[in-house]
Amino acid sequence: MTILVTGGCGFIGSNFIHEWAALGLERVINLDALTYAGNPQNLSALPLERHELVRGDILDKTLVESLMRERRPSAIVHFAAESHVDRSIHGPAAFVETNVKGTFTLLEAAKGYYSSLEGPEKEAFRFLAVSTDEVYGSLGPQDPPFTEKTPYAPNSPYSASKAAADHLARAYRQTYGLPVLSTNCSNNYGPYQFPEKLVPLLILNALAEKPIPVYGDGLQIRDWLYVSDHCAALRLVLAKGRVGESYNIGGGASLANLDIIRAILSEVDRLAPRADGTARLDLITHVKDRPGHDRRYAVDAGKIRAELGFVPSHSLALGVEKTVKWYLSNQPWVQSVVNLSYRDWLKAQYGEEPSSPSAEPL
Repeated sequence: MTILVTGGCGFIGSNFIHEWAALGLERVINLDALTYAGNPQNLSALPLERHELVRGDILDKTLVESLMRERRPSAIVHFAAESHVDRSIHGPAAFVETNVKGTFTLLEAAKGYYSSLEGPEKEAFRFLAVSTDEVYGSLGPQDPPFTEKTPYAPNSPYSASKAAADHLARAYRQTYGLPVLSTNCSNNYGPYQFPEKLVPLLILNALAEKPIPVYGDGLQIRDWLYVSDHCAALRLVLAKGRVGESYNIGGGASLANLDIIRAILSEVDRLAPRADGTARLDLITHVKDRPGHDRRYAVDAGKIRAELGFVPSHSLALGVEKTVKWYLSNQPWVQSVVNLSYRDWLKAQYGEEPSSPSAEPL
């Protein structure tokens, strides 16, 4: 028995595969194009009998169809995506290609594969589409949290491309009967996250005594979900979720960006204090806000809690502590990542010298 995971060398995908393998579940076939944020080192410790990496693009219909036909997965878990909002603002075409056309290609191949199955194999098969709460748009200060029935209102090319992918997944369930499950998660953080995202970038800047640029007033509100809790929720949805349903996955920790920054800086100060013992809050620097910056996200995860019994096991304090410890303990991984194309992108994006690993506003 196998499952097919797309984008498994990325942040959430690699955490999912590590936990899946540790539980002794089905062998994972991992299809990843290994773009800048896909790091095969994330999974190099896994034995071949638990995980096989296939380098390839979800846009490659022939490859995708052959993998399904030859490996006969019992499920497809679709993580592969371009996922960085700033990148989508400056280069939206890649997001349409991967997130929309790639998802379409994968759904088409899954439809053909599913039609070839019979009996228990057909009954058991699932297609899990992993998405984001950003498809819902932005909330006002007093608006209730997003539910699964909140209308989509994406505000960036990234969230628009994910919304399109979500609509395609739903359409393939309604039109063709493909057994699709969908999830929309809040902001993830934890091990193996590429350091263009807020939490790892913040940790690395703090350790390097570099300025921490903050978009606008820094009061944008996000819900924070430790990646291991997200993976646990995905396993529950695969095992027990109702076909055709979507599930919001939240961490129950809504904070302004400045508050999460202060919490992480405090943990860095505790675990890696400055020689003079002073706090690193002096590194925070406010910069011009980015275009279309959503003001507030908040996730109502009542449905997955009521139907599947999911409750996050990590408080924000515990998740932050684990995350900071992981980055402090895995400096070789960090250096191998920041030495790759990320540096070239930073130079093009922010005018930073290639030697600088971090400059993006948070």
